[in-house]
Amino acid sequence: MLWWRVSKPTVRSLLLIQAVAMVLLYGWYSRPPSQNTSLSEGKVHVLLLSSWRSGSSFLGQVFNQHPEVFYLMEPGWHVWMSIKQAGARSLRMAVRDMIRSVFQCDMSVMDAYIPQPCNVSSLFMWSHSHALCSPPACFLTARNEISKEQECKQRCDSQGLKLAEAACRTYSHVVLKEVRFFELESLYPLLQDPTLDLRIIHLVRDPRAVLRSREKSAYALVQDSAIVLEQASLPEQDKPYKVLQEICRSHVRIYETAMLKPPDFLRGRYKMIRYEDLARNTLAEIEAMYEFVGLEMTETLQEWIYRITHGKGKGTKNDAFKITSRNAEDVSLAWRTTLPFEKVQRIQDVCKGAMTLLGYKAVDSEREQKLLYLDLLKPHERNQFSWLPSKSTSAKV
Repeated sequence: MLWWRVSKPTVRSLLLIQAVAMVLLYGWYSRPPSQNTSLSEGKVHVLLLSSWRSGSSFLGQVFNQHPEVFYLMEPGWHVWMSIKQAGARSLRMAVRDMIRSVFQCDMSVMDAYIPQPCNVSSLFMWSHSHALCSPPACFLTARNEISKEQECKQRCDSQGLKLAEAACRTYSHVVLKEVRFFELESLYPLLQDPTLDLRIIHLVRDPRAVLRSREKSAYALVQDSAIVLEQASLPEQDKPYKVLQEICRSHVRIYETAMLKPPDFLRGRYKMIRYEDLARNTLAEIEAMYEFVGLEMTETLQEWIYRITHGKGKGTKNDAFKITSRNAEDVSLAWRTTLPFEKVQRIQDVCKGAMTLLGYKAVDSEREQKLLYLDLLKPHERNQFSWLPSKSTSAKV
């Protein structure tokens, strides 16, 4: 084996060269966009629209782990947690304005909601973002590798959000996951904004499964539930069902707005997906979503998707936002063997319209509920969408 002796001056020179290279690299990454170029040129903006405990954290990771995606999880959380005594209606515009700024890679909007000094770790669930653990935000994980959340949390925090802004500008897609919109109309200004190229993916889930999952994470959802209920005073035993009723109504409003008589600027820019379809036919559904927003599947992503959906892990009441390896289809059916039939009946009553519209069959007895071979999911016709700028914007939705 050959050993090379390196003098101290040589070591210092190498370190200096490395430091200069990193400065130059950061300077290249952080260059502001040309003033003569639209911010949307070559960049696609995707809003993952869902509700709590509907599989949205998993869906977010499906996009987050893609090497061409800058992803943040629920930036609207900062608005809701800063103005806790308000209701969802009065906060929706503030959440929308935050979404617009983040889509444009402008993190200064966080100054109004995060105590100073603001670090990357001040962002909600920041270590779940692959982009904040990769260059230029942090030199921990290569873009084509699966991110390491725990290592990122330990090594990738930085003061200020300039590196996050710099990273955002280097990706072709900015994807945000949000659970705090209950209709589409407040998003119209974003859909009409010429600096944005917005696509909306709307994830829904069987409300009976949602109730079971919410019960396991009830403590983590107390403040959000109060805001959903507009701070109304209700008996504790009624609150879970009233929240689910509001969520079901919101899914109906969103779906009907997008599918029945959508305004021209919404045509071809909305896609609804059911969590159960995602669990049953995972790879095909993800590839369809990637196609909708202009991304391509990679071999690394295929392997990660298989591992994360074919594990044996079980969620706990303390991991409301944690993604673990589980059997996705088993998770989607768990409510049928664990949720009391009395609760199932009540959910079917308050969410009847949404279940009918979205293709979820009701059960008439506890026996029927527990017969797992009975398929309670109606076939859902796959719609065709136009996402490429060169295609006609009059695609039917």
